[in-house]
Amino acid sequence: MKPTSELPLDLKASDYSLLTDLYQLTMIACYCGEGLENQPASFELFVRRLPPHLGYLIAMGLEQALEYLENLRFTETQLEELEKTRIFSHASPKFWSVLRSGTFTGDVWAVPEGTAIFANEPMLRIEAPLWQAQLVETYLLNTINYQSLVATKAARIRDKAGDQSILLEFGTRRAFSPQSSLWAARAALAGGLDSTSNVLAALRLGRKPSGTMAHSLIMAFEAVEGNEDDAFEAFHRYFPTASLLIDTYDTVAAAERIAQQVKQGKLEVTGVRLDSGDLVELSQKVRSLLPEIKIFASGDLDEWEIERLKREGASIDGYGLGTKLVSGTSLNGIYKLVEINGVPTLKQSSHKATYPGRKQIFRIQNDTQIDSDRLGLADETALNQEQPLLQLMMKQGKRLKDSETLETIQKRTRKSVKSLSREIRQLDNPTSLTVKISDALESLHSSVIERIHSKMNH
Repeated sequence: MKPTSELPLDLKASDYSLLTDLYQLTMIACYCGEGLENQPASFELFVRRLPPHLGYLIAMGLEQALEYLENLRFTETQLEELEKTRIFSHASPKFWSVLRSGTFTGDVWAVPEGTAIFANEPMLRIEAPLWQAQLVETYLLNTINYQSLVATKAARIRDKAGDQSILLEFGTRRAFSPQSSLWAARAALAGGLDSTSNVLAALRLGRKPSGTMAHSLIMAFEAVEGNEDDAFEAFHRYFPTASLLIDTYDTVAAAERIAQQVKQGKLEVTGVRLDSGDLVELSQKVRSLLPEIKIFASGDLDEWEIERLKREGASIDGYGLGTKLVSGTSLNGIYKLVEINGVPTLKQSSHKATYPGRKQIFRIQNDTQIDSDRLGLADETALNQEQPLLQLMMKQGKRLKDSETLETIQKRTRKSVKSLSREIRQLDNPTSLTVKISDALESLHSSVIERIHSKMNH
């Protein structure tokens, strides 16, 4: 029996305010006690270094970030729960009044979803009263880190599979949580995949879910109804356009029997799925037996495996992507204070240094390729042919633009990837774009370090 003190862990919009790390709240309590809570502050979200084997990132998760900020507020019940912890027994009354009356009233600058970005380039900037900008760090990092990682992997898979391949997201059972499975499905579609097997995600996103069958259907029929062919026939009766999973027992033998039934006019098959074995050899044999149908492959596939299959001559029309798409190496995005009350700030720790001040990414891109990126200060003027990437998405807590469709984001993702050089897109040892630092930003960096050292020495 579940303890009476344990409540359901499903997430609702009303829970957003408490979905944060404790130290965000303890810092806010300190700010309130010292009268700093409403100082205008700017935080930027970026990665210091790209994960291994990635030459670029695809920014994703902005839609959920904005939705979170719009719905951020504390209820009386939540405040009562916080008080009962007694962690904040020494906090000033202002702490509680700030939480009680507060909603997000700041501005959000961000690159559009589907944009290729590189190390040290901010995907998002929050400009808000200090307590608000501090509180939102945890949730913003959660959604943007994870969706950007999945979208980047999806974009790389699409890049290696080619525009003609059908790519299906099958990762729900391997995602880190039910919530992350929904975000993974969205990010995968926005990153370039065609559909998802996650029914809830598909319907919420206005898409039709995709899928075939599991081996258990074949095994159940074999055990109590007849044989593998009976399972195929029964499934086809109810889902005539669905693909058949043919590798439960003997893949080639199953394909031979299906080919015979197709020849005799007893069965019309549109596709088959291979989930194990030597996919190169099996796909070629199945193709020789069933030349007119689509062949799908699944089973722990990623961009490296797809590249190998294509290189070795596999005859595959589509791929199901699961575990390696929605899990794996994490994206270590960070969220750092860059300015408070007009004063630029930085972190100088070894291997974790940051650049100060509110920044902008200035990109030069011709019709086919990104030529260069320059990281400069937000108030700098774009140079000849440069375009600023960070756009004002929210003003004083209100959205300025309608939500974009997945199709729009997907097209931007594909265009972004195609604009990158071969060296950046390659899977092994990619060479990332060298981001130039503007003279003004370098000068500010030096002056802030000098200011910090001067204060430390007095």
